[in-house]
Amino acid sequence: MGLHDQQIYNPEDPAILKAQKQAQLKMYEYNRTLPTEDSKRQRLLKEMLGKVGKGCFLEPPFRANFGGKHVILGDYVYANFNLTAVDDTYIYIGDHTMIGPNVTLASAGHPVLPELRQKGYQYNLPIHIGKNCWLGAGVVVVPGVTIGDNTVVGAGAVVTKDLPANVVAVGVPAKVLRPISDHDRKYYHGQMKIDPKLLS
Repeated sequence: MGLHDQQIYNPEDPAILKAQKQAQLKMYEYNRTLPTEDSKRQRLLKEMLGKVGKGCFLEPPFRANFGGKHVILGDYVYANFNLTAVDDTYIYIGDHTMIGPNVTLASAGHPVLPELRQKGYQYNLPIHIGKNCWLGAGVVVVPGVTIGDNTVVGAGAVVTKDLPANVVAVGVPAKVLRPISDHDRKYYHGQMKIDPKLLS
C-alpha cells in the first residue's frame, strides 16, 4: 500500500518519512525568500512542485506535507498567503485559478473507526480543481473532491462533495448558490457595473 493507490496505509513507514522530510527542504527555503527574489522563487517553485506552468506564483508562506512534490499547477495559478496543501497524494490546479489566503487543500484522510486511527492509519484521495476557478479566503477542500471549471467558492466554505463547472458555491458544507449568469457579465459586485471595455 502506498501514497497514491487510495488504500489505507501507515504514514509512519520510515521510507515514507525519509522521502517526506527530503521533499520539504525546498519548501522551507522558498518560505525564507525575500519579496525581491523573484527569480529565486521561480526556480524553487519549479524544483519543489510536481509541475508548474507559466506565470504561477504562491505567496510565502506555503505549507505542504510533501513540500508541494504532489502539487500540479497549470498556467497562471496564483495563491495568496498561507496556502496549505496536504499533498500526500496529487492535487491538480487548473490554468488561471486564484486561491485566497488561508486555504487548505487536504488530500489525506483518516478512517472514522477509532481502532484504525489509533494505529495511525491514513488514506489519500486526489483533489482536482478546474481552470479559472476562484477559491475565497479560508476555503477548505477535503480528499477526493473535484471542482469544475470557472467555479467560485465563497470565503470560509468547506467543500466536501464535487462542485460542477460555472457556479458559485458557499457554506459549510459548500452548496451551489447559483449558476454564473448574464448578471455577472454586467455587475462585478452587488450593483457595481462592469465597464464593457474590460470584456473587449
